[in-house]
Amino acid sequence: MVVRLQNTIRDYAWGSRTAIPELTGVEPDGTPQAELWMGAHESAPSVLPSGESLFELVSGDPAGVLGEETAAAFEGRFPFLAKILAAEQPLSIQAHPSRAQAIDGYARDEAAGIPRDAGDRNYKDAWPKPEILIALGPFDALVGFRPLAASIALLEALDVLDELRKLLIDGKLQEAFTTFMSTDRDAIRPLVAALGAACSGYEGSAFALETATVARLCEEFPDDPGVLAAVLLNRVRLERFQAVYLPAGNVHAYLHGTGFEVMANSDNVLRGGLTRKHVDVPELVSVVDFEPLPSPVLAGTEVAPGVTAYETGCEYFAVRRLDLVGEAVEVAAGGPRIVACVDGSVTVGADGTEDTVELSAGQSAFLRGPEGPCTLRGSGTAFVVSAR
Repeated sequence: MVVRLQNTIRDYAWGSRTAIPELTGVEPDGTPQAELWMGAHESAPSVLPSGESLFELVSGDPAGVLGEETAAAFEGRFPFLAKILAAEQPLSIQAHPSRAQAIDGYARDEAAGIPRDAGDRNYKDAWPKPEILIALGPFDALVGFRPLAASIALLEALDVLDELRKLLIDGKLQEAFTTFMSTDRDAIRPLVAALGAACSGYEGSAFALETATVARLCEEFPDDPGVLAAVLLNRVRLERFQAVYLPAGNVHAYLHGTGFEVMANSDNVLRGGLTRKHVDVPELVSVVDFEPLPSPVLAGTEVAPGVTAYETGCEYFAVRRLDLVGEAVEVAAGGPRIVACVDGSVTVGADGTEDTVELSAGQSAFLRGPEGPCTLRGSGTAFVVSAR
């Protein structure tokens, strides 16, 4: 059985007012449309044609919907959440917890009696949130700590923030990050102003992209410590279908662009800056991986004609991209699947049945875990997300 999903759009303030409407062919209504969610997360589950939510369907029969193996592996919870993300403005500097950290943090928030939908709650659920973002066009982001030598060279070129540079020279990345992220907003203003002026006056080429980005952030967030963290992170520009994979502890901030995002089925975000939302620097630092990330960009691997896999090693999801030109392509996958069309028109069928669903850009379909391989045909691009 294959069924079409009706999905929720989240209207976060940083979202684009045009990108998702243009993708789906819907007239923009002037409001920000940041994320289109596809999955069974309890806060915004997809809805089936019957009117039942995917969360309710899974909760009522985990083994029948997910498959016995997947249901046992993930304690009856749908394993992943897929999104179309459209950022017009920068998202917060953030990181996500590991499974053990999420379990501990969730228990602490529950014991403290913090409502699960409270703005100052750190852990919305007890799951980790490793994620992959695949660009649907040019996409800008800050991803992982750059090698220390590169950050030192940038600060030397700008001749600014001597204290930060000294900490990095001494190899104290964690101390540098923690110190500056913990600075109060009044004290941070002159540092941000000095950094912004230095970046605006930079005339070299080696750090042109980095300085242009930091100068913009200094202007938009004049009293935010997260601007200083941006100096320490890899500045990445993805082209269409390039990706970044963000395991637990990876500090990142998406800046601008539209992408297809897949993550473990969690909404846990620990923020440190570039936001007016709840910030908890000590909790953020407790989950951060301070190992530098020299090569953050992930390219897909062609595993069959028209089929590209994004190999992450993540236990919660597997992602394949299908570029269809008319011929039918069969995709074998384990566990429940979501098929999302991002370009053109794609017809999805389930093996052994006559059920089909035709999808246009921005639409998605669901297949239960016990179903056999799915078959896609049409002219366009779709992602097949599965448990494995």
